[in-house]
Amino acid sequence: MRRVALRNLAANRVRLALTVIAVVLGTAFVAGSFVFTDTLHKAFDGVFADVARGVDVQVSPEHRGAGGVPDSYRPLLRGLPHVAEVTPQVSGPVVLVDAEGDPVQTGGAPSMGMSYTPPGEAPGPTTPVVAGAPPSSPGDVMLNTGAARAAGLRVGDRTQVLVPAKGLQDVTVTGVYSPAADSGGYVGVEFTPAQARALFTDGAHVAAFDVTAAPGTEPAALRDEIAAALPDNPDLRVETGAQVRARVQSQLDDALRFVNYFLFAFGAIALLAGTFIIYNTFSMIVAQRMRELALLRAVGAGRRQLRRSVLGEAAAVGIAGSAVGLAAGIGLAYGLRAALNAADLGLPRGDLAVTARTVLTALVIGTVVTVVSAWVPARRASSVPPVAAMRAEFASTGTSLRRRTAAGALGIAGGAVALALGATADTTPVAASVVGAGAAAVLIGTLLVSPALSSPAIRLIGAAVPRIFRTPGRLALTNATRNPRRTSATGFALTLGLMLVTLIGVFGASARSSVDALIDTGIRAEFVLTGIGHSGVPPRAADAAAEAPGVGEVVRFHPVRAELDGASATGFAASGPVSDLLRLDIASGRAELSGDGMLVSTDAAAEHGWHMGDAVELTGPDGTVSRNIVRGTYAPQPALGDWIVGDAAYRALVPELARHDILILVDPAPGVTPGALRTALTEATDPYLVVQVQDRDEFRGAQARQIDQMLAVLYGLLALAIVIAVLGIVNTLALSVVERRREIGMLRAIGMHRAQVRRTVYLESTLIAVYGAVIGVVLGLAFGAAFVHALRNEGIDHLAIPWAQSLAMLVGSAAVGVAAAVWPASRAARTDPLTAIEEP
Repeated sequence: MRRVALRNLAANRVRLALTVIAVVLGTAFVAGSFVFTDTLHKAFDGVFADVARGVDVQVSPEHRGAGGVPDSYRPLLRGLPHVAEVTPQVSGPVVLVDAEGDPVQTGGAPSMGMSYTPPGEAPGPTTPVVAGAPPSSPGDVMLNTGAARAAGLRVGDRTQVLVPAKGLQDVTVTGVYSPAADSGGYVGVEFTPAQARALFTDGAHVAAFDVTAAPGTEPAALRDEIAAALPDNPDLRVETGAQVRARVQSQLDDALRFVNYFLFAFGAIALLAGTFIIYNTFSMIVAQRMRELALLRAVGAGRRQLRRSVLGEAAAVGIAGSAVGLAAGIGLAYGLRAALNAADLGLPRGDLAVTARTVLTALVIGTVVTVVSAWVPARRASSVPPVAAMRAEFASTGTSLRRRTAAGALGIAGGAVALALGATADTTPVAASVVGAGAAAVLIGTLLVSPALSSPAIRLIGAAVPRIFRTPGRLALTNATRNPRRTSATGFALTLGLMLVTLIGVFGASARSSVDALIDTGIRAEFVLTGIGHSGVPPRAADAAAEAPGVGEVVRFHPVRAELDGASATGFAASGPVSDLLRLDIASGRAELSGDGMLVSTDAAAEHGWHMGDAVELTGPDGTVSRNIVRGTYAPQPALGDWIVGDAAYRALVPELARHDILILVDPAPGVTPGALRTALTEATDPYLVVQVQDRDEFRGAQARQIDQMLAVLYGLLALAIVIAVLGIVNTLALSVVERRREIGMLRAIGMHRAQVRRTVYLESTLIAVYGAVIGVVLGLAFGAAFVHALRNEGIDHLAIPWAQSLAMLVGSAAVGVAAAVWPASRAARTDPLTAIEEP
């Protein structure tokens, strides 16, 4: 039987190729997701491998945004018996100006200014200088190789560096250094120690202390000695160098875990779509070989031998397809990495990482899915009586669809109830979970009902096809409905892809609509000032904008991180007449933030038990306590967070060097035109490079572009599921042409032209594709609406249906059907009538 299986594979090369392609498509994306995330891990590991390298103990703040470590601790640390050297870390965010006078975009990678540490004083290995010399006087800087290349700067060039708290600094590039791992987009600007202290410290604190142990002292022992010697300060963290690296690596793993889950989810979608193709392919192959298998039964082969034969073929196909899929996945990961690097997202560069786990997972998943997909057809083939199967008129129609349809109907009904309950639930996590469970139940139910639904649905969709295309139309309609199981399995891969595309389309359209409504009804100011990319508006730029001629009212929003009831919390601070330029839906009290005033959302008030007049204590990163009085409550608005404090609390809670504005609202003074105010604001903020002056329409457009960029990535990944579905239709039609070879030959013999044969296959493919698309779009619209309702408390509170996109997908599905049928139709049209009729 093994020889029979292998010879059968070798004798049907086209069928073998189509089946292998199905497995390749199903496994390539899973393998690609593993390779891509492993490559990111490897690259980031290289970047962070030198974190605290050579440092025995590090003393640093517990929280980001804290004022730093008191510089007064340095003599204390130097005086400890087992300390050899204490090196202060002095650093802060900067924006480098390139050779054209524009800010260097890092794509999310850090852009830091720091103190140059001469050789012999640094605790770790010295960073090599590859050109020029280190900074030696105020105004001298040294750049990392990646930053110099991105900015187009060389040794001797003059440029500027923006330090948010200090403004623009005129500098000269005196050298270029090469860090061990120069990640994509990273900007590292090294100043002289004296200038770095003047730019990045308040004179009393430094970012951290790197401590080198005396010879013979273990880092852990030195850590304990330092922790015991330092004053009791809960905001300080004393760690060995190994602990620092482990903490950074853990944070990296947490950050990349989402990427891993995200890509693996799309890999699972691709694998699921591929599973339908594999199952459909083996079902058709077994049906076509029914007489052959029956003959083997008649000459003595047992049922188990037949099953093992079919499953053996499936295993061989699975192994071959998985191996090719692994190679394709590596290519996919390479292309994705190249695309992201071209987009300047700040990702580190490095060689592709192909681990044994990835190889094993791709081979096992592809092989197991293929064998499982072949099990049902193999079992069905072995259960057919040999004499019945050898009759020419025999056709394997499968078992009754009643039980399957009934189970599917129950699943759809239960899922619909869950969707309704989840969409109306008040708590977002509960609502999203219930909606997700309901969507899964409806999707599974639709899969079970699809065979029974396909024939009447396709007759309805193609009702006009016979009248328009006459005989080819009638034959196409008959062919599309003659095998409901095959039709539903073929169309469901496209259903799955278009369902996800439509769901994301609903989500994106609703997000844009919600943002538009928030800006249109919430922002009353004429202009909105924001930073470029991830940077905020530097305080000096905000001050300059507020003092520009023609400015009337100004409201500045700042992010605030503090400790609330023992837990970390993030809110906003605002200065200026908030209610004049921003619409707040005040539920109680008034929008009063002067002095110690505080506004809280009604949800936060209910959660913490706050009432009007209550005092709320917020603790800053450096331990400063700000006592604020609740003056009013507002309806939940995700863009504003849970609480807003005034300017006094902001200055108490946020160290000076960490302050920046995230959003500034500006209105013109009486008699000043918007055009004149825009000119004044632009001139006032131009020297600070990173400030965008936008009116409400421009600000709305910028937010919409961010949403569209996110959706573009999702659509790009989902395109794979659509490609798989299209190839699945090609696969099914090609095998269907093989199965109907005698039938096509008979039609050709009685006068059917080649063009009519092609038209018949085109129409059949189009009907199947449109059927799958209609189901997918309907499900996507229903699921998208339910999810939007479930997320209404998170800021997406306007449901928008992308009708034009949905209609375009339905029209596009018809084009997909025609495109998928080109090769099978051409193959069918070339059928020789006499040869086909003579075949057994």
